[in-house]
Amino acid sequence: MSNGSPTSNGDARTRLLYHFCRLQLPALALPPAVFERHLRRAFTLYAAKRAKAGGSADWLAFLDNLYSVDWFLCCACLEGQSRAWECLFAARASRADCLLVDALRARAVRLFPRDELRQDNAVSEFWGFLLAGEKAGSTPILARYDGQRPLVPWLIRVFQNKHISDLRQGRGLQALPEDDLDEHDLPLAQEGDGRWHEEFRLAAREWLGEVGDGELLILGLRLRYRLSQREVARLLGVHEGNVSRQTAKLRDRCLEHVGRRLLELGWTGDDLGNLVLKEMDSLLMDEPRLSADRLGALLARRGKTLPQSAADLA
Repeated sequence: MSNGSPTSNGDARTRLLYHFCRLQLPALALPPAVFERHLRRAFTLYAAKRAKAGGSADWLAFLDNLYSVDWFLCCACLEGQSRAWECLFAARASRADCLLVDALRARAVRLFPRDELRQDNAVSEFWGFLLAGEKAGSTPILARYDGQRPLVPWLIRVFQNKHISDLRQGRGLQALPEDDLDEHDLPLAQEGDGRWHEEFRLAAREWLGEVGDGELLILGLRLRYRLSQREVARLLGVHEGNVSRQTAKLRDRCLEHVGRRLLELGWTGDDLGNLVLKEMDSLLMDEPRLSADRLGALLARRGKTLPQSAADLA
């Protein structure tokens, strides 16, 4: 077998991977043939993403980066195994000591403040959404997971982006691109016992305390409502270049402040900039100053309201 080709039935590494997953999740009886079918399917997803990025797909690299237990659990869910879904419901969210269901509920509260019915429906309907394609005959959402990242943060990101897209469509705005479902879900870098996650949050909140209301408004419109720079500029009545420059300054100041703090504390992980950007996205969604009510109040001070249709931004 070449490095760029999927496995054959006799590949020893595939058999070892299969038995490792079975040892880790003994309650999930995924047959070897089904396991290999899903492995080839996941490699096809991986290869397509690599090609889109201008790279080539390497089979050994795919296996090396595979979050095998998460991926195995996902495959068992796709096969309709009730024990697999029970395991998924009981999974712990990586960013907090809570169940995945509780983490989704917390997201729903922030997305739909003071609307308990919609919050409950958002969580309860999410599981069916994972098994359904966005259109008849399309690939189920859960089948888009390629195992190259942890499953729980990916699911939280899918949940968040689904409902942000729904909110945007309700206002007549363009939905998030499909690629956004799985391009921004990397977890905190695995450095020790979670210390870096806490240190990051402390440093990030220090930085947020220095951000003024005007910059905070741009940040909230770009992040929570996923408005483009052009849409933000039209809404606020400023030049698009001003929004671009302020966004870049915010990013640079964030990287400088938080990055410097983590390095002072002894950070030795790779790609500090990527860590800060990914973690900051999650923290900002939890930031009270970026809540829907707070952003609405900041807009009201300027005599503005969130757009109700695409025409409002024209």
